Amino acid sequence: MPAPIARRTDLDWLRIGAFALLIFYHIGMFYVTWDWHVKSSRAGPSLEPLMLATNPWRLLLLFIISGAATRFMADKMSVGAFLGARSWRLLPPLLFAIFVIVPPQTYYEVVARGWSGSFGEFYAGYATASGGWTYADGERLITPTYNHVWFVAYLFVYTLVLAGLRPLLKRLPRLSGLIAGPALILVPWLYLFAVRALLFPAFGETHALVDDWAAHAVYFAGFVFGYAIAKQDGFFAQCVRMRHWAIGLAIASYGVLMWARATYDQGGAEPPAWGPLAAVGLREMQAWAMIVALIGYAHRHLRQGGPRAESARRYLTDAIFPIYLVHQTIIVVVGWRLDALALPLWQEAGLLIAATVAGCFLAYEIARRISWLRPLFGLKLSPDRTKKFEPRGDEGHIKGEA
Repeated sequence: MPAPIARRTDLDWLRIGAFALLIFYHIGMFYVTWDWHVKSSRAGPSLEPLMLATNPWRLLLLFIISGAATRFMADKMSVGAFLGARSWRLLPPLLFAIFVIVPPQTYYEVVARGWSGSFGEFYAGYATASGGWTYADGERLITPTYNHVWFVAYLFVYTLVLAGLRPLLKRLPRLSGLIAGPALILVPWLYLFAVRALLFPAFGETHALVDDWAAHAVYFAGFVFGYAIAKQDGFFAQCVRMRHWAIGLAIASYGVLMWARATYDQGGAEPPAWGPLAAVGLREMQAWAMIVALIGYAHRHLRQGGPRAESARRYLTDAIFPIYLVHQTIIVVVGWRLDALALPLWQEAGLLIAATVAGCFLAYEIARRISWLRPLFGLKLSPDRTKKFEPRGDEGHIKGEA
């Protein structure tokens, strides 16, 4: 009988990489033309093709990894203990973010749209939901809000729902047997294609939790999928076998989408009637094929490493969630301030990247050393001595913070 799987360090590395990519994606959001909290005065479309290379798959990958992390935690405790542990790990950071970390972002957002009050005046309205900020297009800003920490709110709700589904999930057949071979690509792709084609036109993606049905159909499904495959070696072995084909499909799909964007969206040509539906299919193929490829390459190359790699993995596994909590506030505040200096663009972008990375690690290093701050940043209440820079045991394996 095979030994139980205690950890998946390959998913640890994928989680670290996915959150790191998210940070740089949000730096990019300051410079592209898409709507965001604040914008550079020199925002333009040049970075958008690079952003679109990750846009279809990065969040779904994070929910899959979070589902797998949840499985490892849930299997070690009762339902009550599991829900208590998840609530303690997710709710304090969520509330702390809503009332402390996010408000500076929202303040600069309303300032960028012409509001001229002080931060103290803003916070009084923000915290009491009495600010009454309305944008030029008629959209009303609802506060308090969670901005980028919507991911944590969704993760908490998904955890509650999954806890109720655990008896049913135990009866399901092994997914590695149901989606073997080409079905590993085709079955999830068909599901994602159907959701994107049928639900997103009706509901969009709001991140407002209560009305985000299309996003839930993708992200909750990904979360449950990750939970289901976490301990199925057959699934990971199939991803390894399919990784070269999958990366080829992802790159090809992205290439066709970029050609269509240049030809129709930017070039002015009239797209065929079937074009939008084909674009949906290509987008979801790019998304799922890239996820299969990343899981396959990670499982093939990132399961083992030397002492230095193991020490780095343990440190970053602990650090990445606090870093995620603070990164967007740093980007918004520093980006807004730098833009006012009218520096050369390469200097401004370099300073913004450096300030974001340094500020994120500084926040983590402060939080990990102050006991009452630790739970507010998603860290264990007592410092984990195994997180020092030397390899030990299994305490640093993929865990449930997201």
